[in-house]
Amino acid sequence: MNWTWFHKLGSPKWFYEISGRWLPWFAWGAAILIAVGLAWGLAFAPPDYQQGNSFRIIYIHVPAAFLAQSGYIMLAVCGLVGLVWKMKLADVALQAAAPLGAWMTFVALVTGAIWGKPTWGAWWVWDARLTSMLILLFLYFGVIALGQAISNRDSAAKACAVLAIVGVVNIPIIKYSVEWWNTLHQPATFKITEKPAMPPEMWVPLLLMVLGFYCFFATVVLMRMRLEVLKRESRSSWAKAEIQAQVGKV
Repeated sequence: MNWTWFHKLGSPKWFYEISGRWLPWFAWGAAILIAVGLAWGLAFAPPDYQQGNSFRIIYIHVPAAFLAQSGYIMLAVCGLVGLVWKMKLADVALQAAAPLGAWMTFVALVTGAIWGKPTWGAWWVWDARLTSMLILLFLYFGVIALGQAISNRDSAAKACAVLAIVGVVNIPIIKYSVEWWNTLHQPATFKITEKPAMPPEMWVPLLLMVLGFYCFFATVVLMRMRLEVLKRESRSSWAKAEIQAQVGKV
């Protein structure tokens, strides 16, 4: 297997150039998928036979919950790459993704509370799934706080990487909490290995929303990474030329 692409990721200049080509695709993908999925899910999907129209919050809640967990896995992978291969772009990616992952976790918790009120009769219960998601939000806060509190960039990168790797143990707890404990939270809405319980007119827009959220996540993370790369490489000739070119467009 050719690992040249992986080693190239260690080059800030190469990453900046290739990410500039990826950005429009992810941005347009996010816009189209979210627009179609949201319109389909809110306006055309049939109401649930038990929950009525209140179930429609699923089209925000589920994608946000997916991204909250996937985002933290990304943090752990970046932390591992940074510690093992000393790749500084891994820390850039970690720091870029952490705030967005925290926002996704917050959105998942808030929409879950809104959904839970008519379903369970309460905004919040100390359910295993909800509690582990709240812990995930605190883990994100911890990574963000460490990155900002430690002035030395290398030390901050190592501390954030360790916390991200240690905290990833919470992800399987979130996923399997509904199976390990007696919880109010319903099982997974759909699984890759099983046929969805919902009719296609309900789960297809949900799938579009999930894909759209992933494209949105990639777009924002790449934009934040590109800005951070320019900041860190501001003394290099290529970064100076790029900054001047961007200023000239304004």
